[in-house]
Amino acid sequence: LHVDRQVIGCSDHDGEQAYNLDGEEMWFADFIKREGVEPQPPFIDHITYVGGTYQGAEANQHVCKSNLDVSRTAMKDFKIED
Repeated sequence: LHVDRQVIGCSDHDGEQAYNLDGEEMWFADFIKREGVEPQPPFIDHITYVGGTYQGAEANQHVCKSNLDVSRTAMKDFKIED
C-alpha cells in the first residue's frame, strides 16, 4: 500500500505545490526559478512528471489566490467569538 499526496497551498506572497509518495517528495514547483524540481535520490528508479506539470502548478496558484480573495470577502463581516 502506497500513500500518494498532492499538496497545493498559497498566501498573498507565496505558494506551494508538491507531489509526495510514501512521505518522500517526488516533485515540487519552484516558483522563483519557474520550473519543476524532481529531488529524487539516485538509488531509485527516477519518476519523471509529464510536460506541463509546472504550468499546471502556476494555474493552480492563480485559482488558489482567487479562492483566497473570495473567502476573505465572504468572511470579512464574521465576528470572532471569544
